[in-house]
Amino acid sequence: MSNEHKQALAEGREQGRGVRLYLEALEKNRPKRGRKRTSDSITKRLDTIEQRLLDADPLTRLHLIQERLNLQTELESLKAKTDLTELEKGFTSAAKSYGERKGITHAAWRALGVPPEVLRKAGIGRGD
Repeated sequence: MSNEHKQALAEGREQGRGVRLYLEALEKNRPKRGRKRTSDSITKRLDTIEQRLLDADPLTRLHLIQERLNLQTELESLKAKTDLTELEKGFTSAAKSYGERKGITHAAWRALGVPPEVLRKAGIGRGD
């Protein structure tokens, strides 16, 4: 295997990595339908649960404890929002050549949720 071939393989792996990490972060941070919860609303609900736990029967207590665990996890995830800035830079530098090499269209990127402004930064137009 020639050095050029090895370099091309390494470049392809790096481009694929940049694209994959950005798309995974987009998927993870995709807005959910319905009313958005805030940390304040979650905290209020946690307080309500604590009050209800004091005089709840065992089955209700079980459900309240599970809801409390779910809300605590949600609250932690709200505090740990992913900063897409660095991942977006990696995506924009790799996406055009990756997409051309793999035959990925503008419509496919958009269907996956990549914002139009990010595609413009990457140099991917509708006619590409």
